[in-house]
Amino acid sequence: MARALPRSHARRAAVQALYQALVNGQTSSAKDALDFVTAENSDKMDMKYFTMLVDGVSKEIDTLDTELSYAVDRNLSDIDPVESSVLRLAVYEFIHRPEIPYRVVLNEAVELAKAFGGEKGHKYVNGVLDKMGSKLRADEYKSSKAKRNKS
Repeated sequence: MARALPRSHARRAAVQALYQALVNGQTSSAKDALDFVTAENSDKMDMKYFTMLVDGVSKEIDTLDTELSYAVDRNLSDIDPVESSVLRLAVYEFIHRPEIPYRVVLNEAVELAKAFGGEKGHKYVNGVLDKMGSKLRADEYKSSKAKRNKS
């Protein structure tokens, strides 16, 4: 099995922190979320990236939810909290981290949904984020689709 990279660990911890805040009806900050970072993972993850993700998603949750309304087929509150946390995180990265390729954001989100979500949640996450990629990263999305169709 491939060794997870520091940003993958950061995303994993961020989803856990965002999920915990969501199910507890709280807002999350990276400072508060450090409780979710175990000693086992803290030395493996990019702490700056973790902080940026948790604080960024928390501060922009309304904007992210508005963006997600383009691609989700129901009210976001009706989506499993794990999947909605993963979706928010990925849309945040689509918008604010353009240097991270669309496919990386999508693949990381699907893996997080597989790890933490329901049995078929990763398929839903994949479908929603594919649609979001076509909107938020249109040029990169078209290029990615063209390359895969040539294969």
